[in-house]
Amino acid sequence: MAAYVLVNVYVDDPEGYKEYTAQTPGTIERYGGKFIVRGGAYETVEGDWSPQRIVVLEFPTMEQARAWYGSPEYQAILPIRQRNSTCQFLTFVEGT
Repeated sequence: MAAYVLVNVYVDDPEGYKEYTAQTPGTIERYGGKFIVRGGAYETVEGDWSPQRIVVLEFPTMEQARAWYGSPEYQAILPIRQRNSTCQFLTFVEGT
């Protein structure tokens, strides 16, 4: 069953964040993942949620999503994201 990773990113330093966004796709692809949403315009229809940058990743399985997050490749670049942004990060969700 497919698994999704949901992220809300508040980019504090856009220039520094570029290094993270340049390196992330390769780590995701190694675990069979792909971007479904990577930023872009959004519209809040209900409630008061006001994200800055929404990211949705899809992986073939929950195990692959978890393996990606825990991988040495991703963990090596994670500090770049943490230095340059604030996140509500990583809700793993099974879906179809």
